[in-house]
Amino acid sequence: MTETDLYRGYIDCLNNQDWARLHLFVHDEVHYSSERVGLSGYRAMLERDFREIPDLYFDVQLLIAQPPFIASRLQFNCTPKGTFFGLPINGRKVSFSENVFYEFLSDRIRNVWSVIDKAAIEAQL
Repeated sequence: MTETDLYRGYIDCLNNQDWARLHLFVHDEVHYSSERVGLSGYRAMLERDFREIPDLYFDVQLLIAQPPFIASRLQFNCTPKGTFFGLPINGRKVSFSENVFYEFLSDRIRNVWSVIDKAAIEAQL
């Protein structure tokens, strides 16, 4: 299976909140933005995101692979319940993108680096 196939499986896992399968895609020693969070910390972060944004959906707009790296541009159209990135969203619909880079090790995501377009969210408030 290629990294792009694994990545699409990972995105499907997230969108279905299939946390029991997350370990198939994410390494036990995963790092998020250079901080070791481990699989349990990564799962907790994702579960929190879905609690705070019930209609969260990861929409892959662009996917580039140069194994062991994946670069993806994700689009979000969602309704955060309260404060989001320090901004008072409080149930308003917002659209924004995320540029995220992954490094795979042993067919699982080992490193994640993420940049979210906060300015796009601010412009909608």
